Order: sequence, then structure tokens, then C-alpha cells
Amino acid sequence: MESESPSPALSQAEIFQIERPAPSLLKLYILRSFLSGPLIVIVLPLLYFRYQTLRYSFDEEGVSMKWGILFRREINLTFARIQDIHLSSGVLQRWFGLADIQVQTASGSAGAEMTIEGLYEFEDVRNYLYARMRGHDVDGDGVADDVSGSEAEAIALLQEIRDELRQTREAVQSHV
Repeated sequence: MESESPSPALSQAEIFQIERPAPSLLKLYILRSFLSGPLIVIVLPLLYFRYQTLRYSFDEEGVSMKWGILFRREINLTFARIQDIHLSSGVLQRWFGLADIQVQTASGSAGAEMTIEGLYEFEDVRNYLYARMRGHDVDGDGVADDVSGSEAEAIALLQEIRDELRQTREAVQSHV
């Protein structure tokens, strides 16, 4: 029995190239439509047009998603607005190798602000979004640097404060 080796993580450039969902998403939509019973005449066209118009855009500033024909909908999220990211996949999604990336913001709604669906590379995209959400720079290999410049400055400032507090405590203890 052969063991599967993990696929290498996508680079930032490869994530930026993702614009469309995987073809398996259309198959999933068709299967869901058939499972809706007599509502298939309504559900199938809606999901088909959603699949045909669904577009993603990943860039240095954030992520955007748009879809729709009659009622065009577009969501743009900057990395600074992202609060949390979840992966979810049902039985059918796992069967097709897909998962939903649910991106939450600090808006008043309880649900996700954006749900990115239909990607095979969902773990790599989630990891990239997490790294950018936390303010890490991502190099050409899609790997986040350990400490960004602003974090290094904050650490240096905290160490300086710690040293001054030690000196103050020692000065107070020597006078007592």
C-alpha cells in the first residue's frame, strides 16, 4: 500500500492565479439539485448560473468574490478586516475533494461574511489567508515570515520596557 506524500504548498503567485472554482463544484451543485426533489426546476438553474458567474480574486490587499447575472453580488475583504477563518465540508464535498472556506469579519452578522467554495487547494488558501490576516509577509513560496518588521519593533520595545522596570525595581529595593 502506497502512502500519499503531502502536496507542496501553493506559492503566493499560484494563489493569485485562482479565479474560478473547480469543475467538481458544478457536479456537486447538480447532485444537490437532484436531492432537492421537485424543486430541481428552480434550484438547478440558480446553482448553474452561480457556478458559471462565480469569480475569485486574491491580491496583496485582500480577497474578493463576485457572482450573479440578474442580481450581481460582490464581496471585497481586506486582510485587516478578517477576524477568523473556518474550513467546513460535508460528506458530498469530501467525496468531490472540496471544502468551504468561511471568512468571518467583525460585522454584526453571526455567519461568515464570505464563503469561498469549490477549491481543491482549500488548505493552502486558508493558510495563506491566516498568514496575511495576522500581518505576516508571505514570500514567493507562500510561506509566511516568522516575524514582520512591526512585530520585531514591538518585541524590542517590550524588552526595553522590561529592562527599565527591572532597573526601577532594583533602585526602589536598594533605597528601602
